[in-house]
Amino acid sequence: MFIQLLIGAVLIGLTVVIHALVLDWLIKFLERKGSAIFHTFHLFWKAAVLAIAVLGVFCAHIVQIWIWAVFYMAVGALPELEEALYFSTSTFTTVGFGDIILNEKWRLVSSFQSANGFILFGWSTAFIFEVMSKLYRDDTLKRSGKP
Repeated sequence: MFIQLLIGAVLIGLTVVIHALVLDWLIKFLERKGSAIFHTFHLFWKAAVLAIAVLGVFCAHIVQIWIWAVFYMAVGALPELEEALYFSTSTFTTVGFGDIILNEKWRLVSSFQSANGFILFGWSTAFIFEVMSKLYRDDTLKRSGKP
């Protein structure tokens, strides 16, 4: 059980760091390129900024899901890539269909993945809300940065 706790903590730490780095990069990118996005998309510039933010966050989640899936394959908990990705995705999104389950050696780790995904999706929602707030509050993303 201690090994599962340790592995879960390491994987959660890794995904949290990745998430923090991606969100930090995304907001800086949007602030730096906001003017260029405005000049390129004119009337639809806010939709373009939101699409970039959402797709960026989604890509971060994909990387995190893959990290968990690779772990399951590496320890032999799930031998096939498709099965590991399917299980990892359903667990990370907290859907947890239950059609694929892990044996007792790794099931505690999978519960950590579920908690990890729950928190990271909440963080992502807050981030996207903040981007929307900046867009509709004072157009700071449009006026900042260089084209």
